[in-house]
Amino acid sequence: MDGDAGPPGRTAGPAGRTGSLPGDAASPRPGWEFLARSVRGQVRHLSAPPPGGRGLCAACRIPVRPGNVRCYQCGQHAETLPGLLADVVVPICYAAKGGEHARNLWLYKSVQPGAGLAQAALRALLLVFLRDHGQCVWRSAGMTRPTHLAVVPSGRGRAGPHPLQALAGPCLAVPWVSLGLRSRDEPGIRDLDAGRFSAAPTAGADVALLDDTWTTGASTQSACAALRLAGARSVAVIVLGRHVSVPEPAGSRPEPEAGQPEPGGGVAARQLAAMPFRPWLCAVHVPADENGQ
Repeated sequence: MDGDAGPPGRTAGPAGRTGSLPGDAASPRPGWEFLARSVRGQVRHLSAPPPGGRGLCAACRIPVRPGNVRCYQCGQHAETLPGLLADVVVPICYAAKGGEHARNLWLYKSVQPGAGLAQAALRALLLVFLRDHGQCVWRSAGMTRPTHLAVVPSGRGRAGPHPLQALAGPCLAVPWVSLGLRSRDEPGIRDLDAGRFSAAPTAGADVALLDDTWTTGASTQSACAALRLAGARSVAVIVLGRHVSVPEPAGSRPEPEAGQPEPGGGVAARQLAAMPFRPWLCAVHVPADENGQ
């Protein structure tokens, strides 16, 4: 797939015409079947939030106590930075600690054996999701389509483009907004902070903000705040993997993060076990007949 990619900022291969996102393509192209096969091959390793999100956090989509709209951390974020957070957050999948998807999310940024295969798997997952569910996400964020893309910067101040931008950029022909880390993160500290990142001016922009992982959401929402303060009109977050920290036993699905004031582990595990990854659905999917189509 790397050999099919054109220069950054121009669409190449299966991602559609120049100036487009995958979901804008008028019809599937031959490369899409290759990408779709890759995604089908990953399905047995994946779990994902269902449409509607009943019983799940309205932001990060992990189980919440009955009557709660958000998990504890997302509730704290909403109180801390009202009006500066994402319009919608859509995890493509859960990433259970020790599971195949979590391994790919770590491996694709490394120089370890297997990094190329991890990159190919994640690229296929992201591009097929954008093709099939981009409109779901944009509608939920109140935008027609993104005018710009951005990626959450590394907290370690990594030199050069973020690995996720390097992975997807050659396939997405939409301008990228520059986001930078104001100061290198202290080890172990990932607090929500509207001043943590700087963003290029984005007056009136509709931004699709990509992140590879979501653990507490503090980094992603801090990046959203930077975009808002720079003038972004709307921000839609797409996350490749919402981390859950309990290892996934054979034949089971991930549980929510330890330490969060959510339902007991067994209840949460059963909830997530009922959430298989289904490529034709997403967390904000609306059936055609409910969307007036």
